[in-house]
Amino acid sequence: MLDISFAKSALPKSGAVVILAGEGALGGLAAELDTAMQGGLARALEAAGFKGRAGQSAALWAPLPGLTKVLVLGTGPTLDAEKLGGGLVPQLSKEAECTVLADALSAGQAASLAMGATLRSYRFDRYRTTEKAEDKPKLKKLSIATADASAAKAAFAPMKAVAQGVFLTRDLVSEPANILNPAEFADRCKELTKLGLDVDVLGPKEMKKLGFGALLGVAQGSANEPRMVVMRWNGLSGGKKKADKPVCFIGKGVTFDTGGISIKPAGGMEDMKWDMAGAGTVTGLMAALAGRKAKVDAVGIIGLVENMPGDNAQRPGDVVTSASGQTIEVINTDAEGRLVLADVIHYAIEKFDPKFMVDLATLTGAIIIALGHEHAGLFSNDDELAARIAAAGVSTGELAWRMPLGDAYDKQIKSDIADMKNVGGRPGGSITAAQFIQRFVQGKPWAHLDIAGTAWSGKDTATVPKGATAYGVRLLDRLVAEHYEG
Repeated sequence: MLDISFAKSALPKSGAVVILAGEGALGGLAAELDTAMQGGLARALEAAGFKGRAGQSAALWAPLPGLTKVLVLGTGPTLDAEKLGGGLVPQLSKEAECTVLADALSAGQAASLAMGATLRSYRFDRYRTTEKAEDKPKLKKLSIATADASAAKAAFAPMKAVAQGVFLTRDLVSEPANILNPAEFADRCKELTKLGLDVDVLGPKEMKKLGFGALLGVAQGSANEPRMVVMRWNGLSGGKKKADKPVCFIGKGVTFDTGGISIKPAGGMEDMKWDMAGAGTVTGLMAALAGRKAKVDAVGIIGLVENMPGDNAQRPGDVVTSASGQTIEVINTDAEGRLVLADVIHYAIEKFDPKFMVDLATLTGAIIIALGHEHAGLFSNDDELAARIAAAGVSTGELAWRMPLGDAYDKQIKSDIADMKNVGGRPGGSITAAQFIQRFVQGKPWAHLDIAGTAWSGKDTATVPKGATAYGVRLLDRLVAEHYEG
């Protein structure tokens, strides 16, 4: 993670310098630097046609002895500190250290700038063994010169904890499936006890006793045995008798999805290593809540399986009995995530009686057809919870669009021989998947986030490098912070 510090407002004597400039004249530390350059900075910006517009930048090399580069970033009329922080990182990748002249920013804005830079600096390079040194980013240290360094540092502390949760999720989602199988995933969750989380791991025997016929049916074709991990953060009750019901987050963790007997096409199947992104998000979220010592009792539960077409694999047409006692006709073994969620959700209700549940899953390709890669699909039986999630999505940039539920869709999953079937045909595929999950929530306040289109990005954005996005960690942390902390 990028080493970020906050310092008193002063011009640095070495390294690169970043200036944040609007449409007016240079002021503060930027004006001091221009004076030291005998007006060279202002002249260079005028020659470059720099107007301070958002997204505009200009660079000067070796402007003074000791300084390697000056990067000027336009703020536009409305400064977005987090986006600016993210935007400066790729432009300084060849610099070892950098100072941002942020004397005009508030402490909160300086912290947001640091958050943006941190998030954009993520890189998953664990398996790159022959990369040339000159191709690797060199930026390791970022100093932010601000009027109130101590206040900025305090404001950044909880943000940094959330960023660490984001990085954990990105690491998990980026791992190849031959490394991150269900057992390995569970072992990594156990490491979170060092943050103060209580972590319990259930194996096949325990789940069989609980009647997890739906989840175990998905896993039976794989040599890698399934796991369920229960993570608890008792930030309000301290682990004593609970004064209130916990909030609960549930993640689909299919560490690799071949589709089973209903096997997927070969093209692009390598992407199915991140079919566990919902579980990855829940894990990162729980780490974030613990890391920033959130005053909330929260439970995170993830169902971890591998969906393979082995000699004992589940067949289309099989009927399984879920932990709730409801029977399911498995029409398509590639609609496996909802089977995993069915048993985990039932367990969450029976064990914890939560205040509400939010599940996250890379559940359907249909949601990508509906919403592209800009929004996750949001389904809910509770208007207040849905509105709060949508608002948290807007404020964090992790957008969610509410989709409908209804009896007409529910009828599509009616089975001729069981209580329900696991697919309802092509029309409204993401909706009928949500209808399936809703049959297991027992009327509890619940929301389902279909993150198939948002869990992975094929391009860089301001704060998310190409690859695993960790969508949902910041959104749900904000949801908790704004509405459910004691």
